[in-house]
Amino acid sequence: MVCSQRSTGARRLLLSLLLIAAWEAGSGQVHYSVQEEAKHGTFVGRIAQDLGLELAELVPRLFRVASKGRGDLLEVNLQNGILFVNSRIDREELCGRRAECSIHLEVMVERPLKLFHVEVEVKDINDNPPRFLRQEQRLFILESRTVDSRFPLEGAFDMDIGANAELRYKLNSNEHFHLDVKTNEEGTNSLGLVLTKPVDREETQELRLLLIAVDGGKPELTGTVQLLINVLDANDNAPEFDKSVYNVRLLENTPNGTLVIKLNASDADEGINKEIVYLFSNLVLDNVKSKFTINSNSGEITVKGELDYEDCNLYEINIDAVDKSPFPLTGHCKVIVKLLDENDNTPEMAVTSPSLPVKEDAPPGTVIALISLSDRDSGANGQVTCTLSPHVPFKLVSTFKNYYSLVLDSALDREKVSHYESVVTARDGGSPSLSSTASLSVEVADVNDNAPLFAQPEYTVFVKENNPPGRHIFTVSARDSDAQENARVSYSLVERRVGERALSSYVSVHAESGQVSALQPLDHEELELLQFQVSARDAGEPPLGSTVTLRVFVLDENDNAPALLPPAPGGPGGAVSELVSRSVGAGHVVAKVRAVDADSGYNAWLSYELLPAAGGARSPFRVGLYTGEISTTRALEEADSPRQRLLVLVKDHGEPALMATATVLLSLVDSGQAPKASWRASSGPVNAEAALVDVNVYLIIAICAVSSLLVLSLLLYTALRCSASPTEGACGPGKPVLVCSSAVGSWSYSQQRRQRVCSGEGPPKTDLMAFSPSLPQGPSSEDNPRQPNPDWRYSASLRAGMHSSVHLEEAGILRAGPGGSDQQWPTVSSATPEPEAGEVSPPVGAGVNSNSWTFKYGPGNPKQSGPGELPDKFIIPGSPAIISIRQEPTNSQIDKSDFITFGKKEETKKKKKKKKGNKTQEKKEKGNSTTDNSDQ
Repeated sequence: MVCSQRSTGARRLLLSLLLIAAWEAGSGQVHYSVQEEAKHGTFVGRIAQDLGLELAELVPRLFRVASKGRGDLLEVNLQNGILFVNSRIDREELCGRRAECSIHLEVMVERPLKLFHVEVEVKDINDNPPRFLRQEQRLFILESRTVDSRFPLEGAFDMDIGANAELRYKLNSNEHFHLDVKTNEEGTNSLGLVLTKPVDREETQELRLLLIAVDGGKPELTGTVQLLINVLDANDNAPEFDKSVYNVRLLENTPNGTLVIKLNASDADEGINKEIVYLFSNLVLDNVKSKFTINSNSGEITVKGELDYEDCNLYEINIDAVDKSPFPLTGHCKVIVKLLDENDNTPEMAVTSPSLPVKEDAPPGTVIALISLSDRDSGANGQVTCTLSPHVPFKLVSTFKNYYSLVLDSALDREKVSHYESVVTARDGGSPSLSSTASLSVEVADVNDNAPLFAQPEYTVFVKENNPPGRHIFTVSARDSDAQENARVSYSLVERRVGERALSSYVSVHAESGQVSALQPLDHEELELLQFQVSARDAGEPPLGSTVTLRVFVLDENDNAPALLPPAPGGPGGAVSELVSRSVGAGHVVAKVRAVDADSGYNAWLSYELLPAAGGARSPFRVGLYTGEISTTRALEEADSPRQRLLVLVKDHGEPALMATATVLLSLVDSGQAPKASWRASSGPVNAEAALVDVNVYLIIAICAVSSLLVLSLLLYTALRCSASPTEGACGPGKPVLVCSSAVGSWSYSQQRRQRVCSGEGPPKTDLMAFSPSLPQGPSSEDNPRQPNPDWRYSASLRAGMHSSVHLEEAGILRAGPGGSDQQWPTVSSATPEPEAGEVSPPVGAGVNSNSWTFKYGPGNPKQSGPGELPDKFIIPGSPAIISIRQEPTNSQIDKSDFITFGKKEETKKKKKKKKGNKTQEKKEKGNSTTDNSDQ
């Protein structure tokens, strides 16, 4: 067999070396060389230095070397970074007789992951001598053979390559034969003995020669074989072939029975000496005989076994043509069968995954997997390309020959895609091409890149006061898109001060469930709104967090009974004492009970009730239902008891209602002995009366001064506007001028049409208006109780009876809490029973003077103003004046009742009676007088 005997000439070796050098220049990889059979520890190269790695980082970065195939041939000393020979390297065992033989190393370091390719070329040494397949070769030569007859010999083979495998032959000196060596077009040697002197069987029947094969290595190695030549008796002509060498090209995988070649030899003899038999030469090896067979009669060589180009691509078959003479002569030829490669091997693929799973914050370019490809075919059939599908955030990068790296191409987000399935396809360049696939599963590892999020930035919670300690009031919940520990959320309070105390003394939050609990009973009178933040933080590294705001409204409950205000404690036994003249008429106010309630809304709405006397006698006094004013129901008589003891029940409107009682002691005296009724203080009745008279005088003076100043200002303003436009025939409407504004509302007045003023029909008129501020609408739910408006409650000054203060929040406007619209205080009319009149008594509650400002509705205006509209009536405690507001008519006619008047109630009523004999107005006034005399 010449498949293992091929030698490479100097030209082919030089060409191979040039190709290797050109590839090395373009690959950019580290290249070393080492001779085969080098001893253990032989220096190969400073691999760490050449790769740009520091010696100190080899161990921490897990420096390791791997090679395809045997991995123990080379090793790296981690102390000095030197690559050395670890075990015996036999080039012939590693690469056979291939011209190129290299060990490919994959060097990997982590933190970060990097991959290097190192090629170590194994150089051949002359360590294999030429070998003959047989120790002895036997030849049969007819004595009648002529000079220059050639007899083929089996040559030797050398496992080395290049010059070490270039063989030359020598034959020991003799007189009959010399050695002939020819090189055919396939690059193989054809060896034969040439007869130089005829042999004579009678002289010599057997000759022994020594054939020596010498290689081209240094030092030279030799191999020998014994040639045993038997001289046969005469047969004049031996069979002859048309050619000495036949070349046949055959596809691999050719089926059995396929004809390879039909040989034809001729013999010049006659008879039986002309008949020829074709046989395999005894030089043909058994593996060739297992692949081919020859028909001894026809000379046809056919395929017998499986032909595989990857196992052997060249077969040399020596054929003998022997005649049938008793002393046969033999003709010789050689058939060289060269196999052609077919694309019959699919690409092979090996995938290693050193970086799975991949963190979602891995930067683009991170190596995820290593892919190595191989194909046993040759040429285009063995050229393999690699593709990736479907569309995934990865790409393939060719790193070295048939090596690829799967690297990250774009950013990952585990919360969007946590798992990728991709298919790597390897396809060769054959026609048709063959391919193989490998599935690659890539898991995306989570990193803490998402903070816990609440469903909304703030929540409104309503809790009734006097709750039991530890009551659950709300549950906060935040969602984290991460996984495992990065998604485990814990909750905590954002600590702050609430007044003089820490927030944690009021509420607590469960770290795991997010349940918010009240640690102590909440008191609406102490704390109406508790606003705080809850923080949600995950368990990632580093942890991320967010906050949510909780607005806890403490709802009022009726837990405070009405409390009586001074001067109730000043009288004897805690009673109010007053002197009443017997000459007073019906409806005269003789005393007033003052009380406040610490609650809010209806729970603080107080009503007054006069309890019946013990004896069942009818009392000549009554108490205002909502004012607490005690007045006479009729004129006092001599028969009435000089000392009247009245019990007034003060009750709120809560559920259940709470109450308190006040005792009022009235002393009936003659008209000459009784001073003006006044409150009795603890120091005596005279001092209290004097103090009250002083206060009323100051109030009357102040109100009159302000009213006069306002009227004068309006007259002056109207005159200036009319004089500023002399060309106009009438005064046009002026723009509203702002008088006063506050957080509660805005007061303004607008000048009426100047036409009325200039025509002299009456004094200048103005409209006084109050605007309620727009309040944001809060969340409301049927499941959550509605928060009462804190504006229901009186200010501290009103509770104490400070009459000089004017609080717009007490002015009859009820602004609801979150989710509620503007409403009006519940009031009781003291002027007229007709709802259309719109005159309203002071707001319900304690500590309000009866001399209150009353706002009247204009004709046709509704009692209740909708959201965003101008309120129709206002009650401002602490002032004896009456203010009437009427909305401006839509037409040009303006009624005199649209004017605003200032003064006491009695003066206002007198002026109304004098105006044009308005019967409707007189009915209203009579109705007001009747209502004043009735029980409220």
